[in-house]
Amino acid sequence: MARGWWVRFILLAAITIGALMSVTPTFFNLSEKSSFPLKTKINLGLDLQGGLYMVLGIDFNKVYRDEIVGYNRKIQSLLSDEKIGTSKGDLIVADVKDPKHSVVLVNPADTDKAKDVISKYYGNTLRLVGNDNGVLTYGLSRDLIKEVEDTALSKSIEVIRNRIDEFGVTEPEIVSQGTDRIVVQLPGVKDIDRAKDLIGKTAKLEFKTVNDEEAAPMSEWMAKVKTAGLEYKKGERFSDYVKKVNELLASDLPKGSEIAFSKESNKNTNEITNMEPYLVEIGSTLTGEELQEAFVRMDQEQNRPYVALEFKPTGAKLFEELTGAITGKRLAIVLDGNVYSAPMVNGRIAGGSAQITLGTGDYNTVMSEARDLALVLRAGALPVELVFEEQRVVGPSLGADAIDKAKVASLVGSFLVLAFMCFYYRLSGVIATVTITLNVLFTLSCLIMMGATLSLPGIAGIALTVGMAVDGNILIYERIREELRLGLSPQEAVRIGFEKAFWAIADANITTGLAGICLLNFGTGPVRGFAVTLLIGIAMTVYTSYFVSHILFELYVGKAAKTKLSI
Repeated sequence: MARGWWVRFILLAAITIGALMSVTPTFFNLSEKSSFPLKTKINLGLDLQGGLYMVLGIDFNKVYRDEIVGYNRKIQSLLSDEKIGTSKGDLIVADVKDPKHSVVLVNPADTDKAKDVISKYYGNTLRLVGNDNGVLTYGLSRDLIKEVEDTALSKSIEVIRNRIDEFGVTEPEIVSQGTDRIVVQLPGVKDIDRAKDLIGKTAKLEFKTVNDEEAAPMSEWMAKVKTAGLEYKKGERFSDYVKKVNELLASDLPKGSEIAFSKESNKNTNEITNMEPYLVEIGSTLTGEELQEAFVRMDQEQNRPYVALEFKPTGAKLFEELTGAITGKRLAIVLDGNVYSAPMVNGRIAGGSAQITLGTGDYNTVMSEARDLALVLRAGALPVELVFEEQRVVGPSLGADAIDKAKVASLVGSFLVLAFMCFYYRLSGVIATVTITLNVLFTLSCLIMMGATLSLPGIAGIALTVGMAVDGNILIYERIREELRLGLSPQEAVRIGFEKAFWAIADANITTGLAGICLLNFGTGPVRGFAVTLLIGIAMTVYTSYFVSHILFELYVGKAAKTKLSI
């Protein structure tokens, strides 16, 4: 028996016990209140547990109109500053995909001057399509149209993610489809009307004063929250968690104040990685309804990006009053209950414009933060109209039926394969059966630990993994048979058989793994679910087919010094 066998066997036993414990809550459907130390169950996809599937379209025509109208307001203001008189122009929608707006000059003699001024500031975003006796007509540039479409798509996904997060759905799937559609899958959702209402609503943006003067006991308050066992749990509505915290601290917090949190999340898993508490005022006089635009600009002196804000006329007045009243304090920008930024107000800000400077860090990090903040601000201020183009409800009974059929198919297929292995390879076939069973167990355990979602294509990936694992065992066994026919002892035949089969097994799994990586990177939805289980299964196949099988064969032909193998 090879040196170090016991170490490898103990490691295998520990991994097996850990895997069995991780799948126990799923297989025995244990509740959160059970005494079992592990609670996490495998996440089932939409096709297995039922839920809601929707395709949302973006009304770009409305977005184009809003953009050209907004730029017309900017042109009117710009020409007014240059002492060029204008009167109200007209919105021209002969082509809904390319709306235009006219600028009527009071004095046609100012035409060239007006064109130069507009070209200087908006030459890259607007194109001149008409010039008729003091009437300039502008449309959006092709580059701006492309940027508007990309921004509208990203903005819609951001709004939907915020809303889905509030709905408390585990492992939602939100992906773009083409350039003007979004596919939303909500596993386990039963209240369809509420889900549609939640997704279609506008993101709520608020500006709240941060009460730093009375926030000294913050660490004590958070300690009280921790002692009470109030920890945010994955899948819980964030607003519900914040509400529980404020209810617990109601008698401790200053009058007129509440706790709000900034949160950092893993964009791949939606899991919250960090939360920072703020003491803010209850209610807000200024909301995202008063915000006109938010975009990234550069500070030329410091070469640092910042987020520029533009308010509507009514919002400009409210913002001026608010900043004048809280000079020297911080102003929290809250989107859907999440504090995205809390900049210091250095004085009264008039004119309807403001800027948010970001924290320290390298240029790329700050630029990324600025773009993200501008995106969520725009998502709250200028919501895109979403059209529910397709809706399918997958009932739990259909999902349960799919699971039952998948179980039957898997059991029958596995039984036939394993029965053949036991019949053809005898006792060695039993070892193959053990390694394949461990392969499936380890794959399911990895899915649970990674928080991945198991769908019907994922089950197909596991089935393919079983086939590859059988193939790996056959390669090893045939090699061992060849060595036995050459007259080698069972111990030598096993050693050489495993050595010669290793690269054949590795080569087959590496090439399949490369295909799986391509599917994972370029596929969407069900294809990605298949790729995830396939890649995990490949790693487990190499481990079980070669290393675990090697350990068991060493036990089989070890100290007994067998003269014959059952293979």
